[in-house]
Amino acid sequence: MKRLAFAALAIVSLAACSPQQAAAPEVPAVAEVSPDAVHIVAAVADARRPVEDRERDANRHPAETLAFARIEPGDKVADILPGGGYFTRLIAAAVGEAGRVYPVIRPDGVAGEFETPILAVAAQYANATMARTPYDALAFPEPLDVVFTAQNYHDMALTAYNLGDRAAMNASAFAALKPGGLYIVIDHSGPAGLALETDAEAATHRIDQALVRAEVEAAGFVFDGESEVLRNPADDRLTNVFNPAIRGRTDQFMMRFRKPG
Repeated sequence: MKRLAFAALAIVSLAACSPQQAAAPEVPAVAEVSPDAVHIVAAVADARRPVEDRERDANRHPAETLAFARIEPGDKVADILPGGGYFTRLIAAAVGEAGRVYPVIRPDGVAGEFETPILAVAAQYANATMARTPYDALAFPEPLDVVFTAQNYHDMALTAYNLGDRAAMNASAFAALKPGGLYIVIDHSGPAGLALETDAEAATHRIDQALVRAEVEAAGFVFDGESEVLRNPADDRLTNVFNPAIRGRTDQFMMRFRKPG
């Protein structure tokens, strides 16, 4: 009798531990955003965008970039080191009135960080708010859906720029995001193994993609994908990005990282 009871108990226990019942529920995949989505098409066509921005669209692929970054109406987005505001304008239009974009310039930002044009952009878009915060201690008034930076990550290594510590920037970007939030890094591709330990190495304004991925993952992010839309196999990855022979057409990587949760 005890043997039968034990066998019955074993059967019940095995059933309770069956793969069908014991498996954790699957986390639903985040919906992809199409470059043809209404809010993205409208952002690229926005009449407030200057002619010089539109002329760069063929090389910068704004629709595909916004879609890869999964920019949605209502999102709260930081644009770190926004330059002349190319992506700030696009993001502001794409997130709409319910969203917000924070172009980020450090409190002691210099003219080389395009303070004047980005202030003009912020004045032009009601949902754009300047964020004066150190790049390695990012702080915002609300949790963010996306932290975005394009063609600037490599500059953190230049001692002449004194922009701060990259590891600390990644950590503060992680802290600024909501659980599930995204960190987008776009930059000029450098040769494998480019360590950027000296200004001479950083002078081409390029960086090794594998180095960037390792540093961002070290902050707690999970790699969530990459886009090939900015690739140019004809680029030797050695020429200074400002050289007229390659400027605007460099081989670039675009990576997306996710904050777990």
